[in-house]
Amino acid sequence: MQLFHGSIFEFPLDLFSGGVLSAVAPPNLMAFALYAGLALTVGVVLIVASELIGPRRKDPEKQTVYECGVPLFDSAREPFTIKFYLVAILFILFDIETVFLIPYAVIYKELGMVGLMEMGVFLLVLGGGLVYCWRRGALEWD
Repeated sequence: MQLFHGSIFEFPLDLFSGGVLSAVAPPNLMAFALYAGLALTVGVVLIVASELIGPRRKDPEKQTVYECGVPLFDSAREPFTIKFYLVAILFILFDIETVFLIPYAVIYKELGMVGLMEMGVFLLVLGGGLVYCWRRGALEWD
């Protein structure tokens, strides 16, 4: 039997042969499958419950298009200014920083001083990018 050797898992390649998880699945994979199934079930149950017990009053005033309570005076098809896209890209950049910091926080003791220095360089590069954006005026909303 061939084995798949990953960084975290080691399991037989014919694990999914029947279309469902077999009884020989490793506990980590079974926990993931249970978590994914539970998340999907909770999502479906909440959507169905909202549809069943939610208010059913249709009011023409509620069906109208509005923006912050102010009636529309322009078309919604006009292009956005570049500031919107710039802020979105900056948000994604610094959000990804958090994604890389969380795994480091989990295993920082195992990485030792080398891991600390690598994370320091990572944060310095991101901090330099933030300072650059700040000086260029990307964070100002005029």
